[in-house]
This record gives sequence, C-alpha cells and structure tokens, in this order.
Amino acid sequence: MPNNPYIPKAVEIIDITAQSEVDYTYRLAVDLDVDNGQFVEVSIPKIGECPISVSDFGDDYIDLTIRHVGKVTNQIAHLTVGDKLGIRGPYGNGFPMEEYQGKDLVISAGGTGLAPVKSIINYFYRNPKAVNSLTLLLGFKNPANILFSDEIAKWKAADHINVILTVDEGDQAWDGNVGLITGFVDQVDFSNLDNMEVIIVGPPIMMKFTSLEFMKYDIQEKQIWVSFERKMSCGIGKCGHCKMDDTYICLEGPVFNYTKAKELVD
Repeated sequence: MPNNPYIPKAVEIIDITAQSEVDYTYRLAVDLDVDNGQFVEVSIPKIGECPISVSDFGDDYIDLTIRHVGKVTNQIAHLTVGDKLGIRGPYGNGFPMEEYQGKDLVISAGGTGLAPVKSIINYFYRNPKAVNSLTLLLGFKNPANILFSDEIAKWKAADHINVILTVDEGDQAWDGNVGLITGFVDQVDFSNLDNMEVIIVGPPIMMKFTSLEFMKYDIQEKQIWVSFERKMSCGIGKCGHCKMDDTYICLEGPVFNYTKAKELVD
C-alpha cells in the first residue's frame, strides 16, 4: 500500500525555549533531511494543521519557532516537554547555499522572518571561511519582541559577523538603534558589489521596501533572495491555497530569487 503524504508522524517535544511573550522555540526529536529555508506542516489531532518554517536542525532534531496567534498554535502553547506534535515534510525549496559560498553575504530579517534564516546564520557562524563576510541587518517591533537574543549576542561576538540590530520603537531601557530596518541599509558595506548576495525575509511590505532600498545601492535583482510566508495547507501543490498567479509557493518556493518574486502578485 503506497504511503499517504498527508499522514503526519508523531514526534516528541524535547525542549521549549521562550523567545518572547508569544514566541517559543520547540525542539522536536526527529531525523529529517532538511534544507535551510524549508517548512513542515505541524498538526494536533482534532484541532488542525499549520505550516512552520524550520528555524534550525541537526542530525536528530529540528527547531520550530512558533508564535501563539492562531487556533493550532494557541493549542501548541499548552504542550510541554514530552508531549508530541504531528509533523509532515519538509516541503518547498530552500536557500541555494552554494550561491553564498565565498561571497559578501547580507541577511536582512524582520521580526519572525529571522526564524527561517537562523539556520543559515548558524551555518556560516560555524564555518566562517565559507563566506568572505557576513552582515546581519535585524529589525524588530520593540525590544520585547527581539527573538534569539542569546544567539544574536553570540553572532555579535564573532569576528567575521557584523550585526546591525534595530527596533521600530524603543523604551527607557533600550540604548540601541531605533527606526525601520530600511533606514540602516546604508550601514552595509557596498564596496564589493559584484561579490554580494542579499537575503531578505520578513513581512511582505518589509521585503518589498528593503529590496528597493538595497537596489538604490546598485544591488542587482538577481543578487536578492526572499522567502514568502503563505498559508501552505497541503504542502505538495494540490490544494492551491498558497498559489500566487500560476506559482505554487509550496513547490517552487518559499524561497525565490527577486527576479521571480517581483512578478508574484496576490
């Protein structure tokens, strides 16, 4: 009898880390062949299913950073270490890591957009000689919404990583940058344009205007990569929920080169 692609596998939660009041990272004991930027479908019986980007992974685990803002994710909030989640996937096309080797790589992430690229950052953190340089341009709504604070501190301490962190709205305790992420693109080193690649992930409006801002500095469209957050229901190109024009995001994406992404319209 052929395998049913819609049937999830029950996997154990082995760790839960709070990132903010509503964002938590769940480490699941599962061995999956994951590419950076792919997603899985997460389910709870009788509740529902939702797509979640893989924020990191190893030989025997994956990390999912989940915001508790919906029917399924609010139910996940009640789970503890030792409980199980339904998982199927991974799905979609990830980031083309071979394109970034030896390059001056810039990763610009807004809010929860940091989750899909965290595994890329950690790869180049562990393998500093794989890139010529790595610049992180990270933006959050406010200090309370900053994700992966411990890892951001680790990246800041690395000699080969330049971290530019900003929040839209500061508070009395915040002494860092304040302002939209687009206002800090000018702090990126553009002295080696031909050797640059740029990854931009975040809300659609952030990706649009951040891409345009980079292009003001003569970054070409083919040098920009984005990832779409969509309601991928089936994950295998059958239901059409994630379709934009004639493109199934779950199959051809969620990662696209900007030359293709600019043509996708809701």
